Amino acid sequence: MVLVAAVAAAQQSSPATTAPSSGTAAAVTEVPHDYIIGPEDILGIVFWREADLSGDVTVRPDGRVTIAVLGEMPAAGLTPEQLQQQIQAKAKAFVNDPNVAVVVRAVNSRKIFVTGRVTTPGAYALKGPLTVMQALALAGGITDYADAKNINVLRLEGGKTKGFKFNYKDVSNGKKLDQNILLQPGDTVVVP
Repeated sequence: MVLVAAVAAAQQSSPATTAPSSGTAAAVTEVPHDYIIGPEDILGIVFWREADLSGDVTVRPDGRVTIAVLGEMPAAGLTPEQLQQQIQAKAKAFVNDPNVAVVVRAVNSRKIFVTGRVTTPGAYALKGPLTVMQALALAGGITDYADAKNINVLRLEGGKTKGFKFNYKDVSNGKKLDQNILLQPGDTVVVP
C-alpha cells in the first residue's frame, strides 16, 4: 500500500503539509493491488514538513508529472512506491532528509470500453474487479437489436489482439458462466 497510514497521521498532526495546490479536497482513493500509474491519474505528493513542495499533480498524456522545485519526472508505468523513491532521491539535492509520500487521489487511467448496440457506449473507469456482464450493465444494457449471442471482448496482449466470445443470453440464464470474464484495463466489449 502507499503509506496511507503515514500520510493520514501526517495530515492529522500537520494539516498545512497536505494542502493540495489546486484547493481540492485531499481524498485518498482505494487502489487495486496491481496498480500502475497511468496518464490522467491524480497523485498527491506530500512532503513531511515541506508544505511548499506538497501538492496534487495530474499525470500528463506523455506519462510525466511536474513537481515544484524538482521539475519534470516520469510517472506512468511506475508503482506509487517506485515514484516515491525517485522523488525522494531527487529531493535530496534540495531538502535535508526528505520524507515524501505519493498518495493516489484519483485513478483515471484504468478504463474499459463498451461499444456497439448498448444504451450508453463509451469509456468506463475500471476501479476494481469488473465482469463483462457488469460492464454491459454500466453501459445501460444491450439494445433490442443487439446480437446478444455474439458479443466479443477484445484485449491487446503482447502487441496482438485477442478475442473472447460472450453470449449474453447464456450468461443471463445461468449457463456457461465462464464466459463472464474479469475485464482488464484497455479491454473493449463489442456488442454487434
